[in-house]
Amino acid sequence: MANDAQVPGLTRGGVVITGASSGIGKACALYLDQRGYRVFAGVRKVSDSEALTKAASSRLSPVILDVTDAKAVSDAAAQVERALGELPLIGLVNNAGVGVGGPIEFLAPSELRRQMEINLVGPLAVIQAFMPMLRRSRGRIVNISSIGGKVAAPFLFPYNGSKFALEALSDSLRAELKPFGINVSIVEPGNIKTPMLEKALTAVDESLRTLPPDGVRYYGQQLDVVRKMVGGPAAPVEKVAKVVEHALTGRRPRTRYLVGTDAKLMAFFHWLLPDRAFDGLLAMAMRRLAGGEAGSRDASPREPQDRPSGAAR
Repeated sequence: MANDAQVPGLTRGGVVITGASSGIGKACALYLDQRGYRVFAGVRKVSDSEALTKAASSRLSPVILDVTDAKAVSDAAAQVERALGELPLIGLVNNAGVGVGGPIEFLAPSELRRQMEINLVGPLAVIQAFMPMLRRSRGRIVNISSIGGKVAAPFLFPYNGSKFALEALSDSLRAELKPFGINVSIVEPGNIKTPMLEKALTAVDESLRTLPPDGVRYYGQQLDVVRKMVGGPAAPVEKVAKVVEHALTGRRPRTRYLVGTDAKLMAFFHWLLPDRAFDGLLAMAMRRLAGGEAGSRDASPREPQDRPSGAAR
């Protein structure tokens, strides 16, 4: 992914990044700004806009952009077009997203709808709004998915489902836009060191807090294990930023980029093993994290009062 593998002249155009308030989006925005790109960083709050401006050069322009608000998306596209003038929009990075989890048995349909609205319908709306500019410039689209878009994990169905769907959107879009010279890439990170890890841990605690007594009894112990998995080793966020730059400017961008050792290992074993064998491998890993208890057939059901000490109350 060296500089000499980049398409010349692309740094003279602009890049739009959604969800740039924190985490991967913020890291990508600041990294591309440092590399000389004209960055339009989508944020939802003015305070986030001010924080980004202080950390970046004058090349970075925050844009108020809520991907679930049709008018905000349309206004953001118009703002970017005015700011670029005759310069091209060379890339769109769809990063905005949230993570919803919990046992499927007790999942509120409204939470699934919220998950899909942000992680799937949102990117679709943004792509459609910026497509006229991308078509003129033969720009590129980079969708930030996850290893969870390739391998579904227990208690993460809403998040996994949204990322599986984003992968399908990306594949279909790539085929549809190929005749027009517009590349579409998918980035699939594993655990990354960002504030989203803390948010994920909070989400697990919230799942435990809101479960009914039967839910805690059936799934509490396993949710404890998921919490340990989420809090495990994580790759630096700069790895994702470098991959995004290659997807935007490389002469031969990949259709998919796995980021992180954990993501690569999980994808490999999921490809190698039959479904039930992979399920067994996952269950074994969860048992080890739980000290050999979680998921074992003779483990006693967890009682409601046995919530973890860190769980929100």
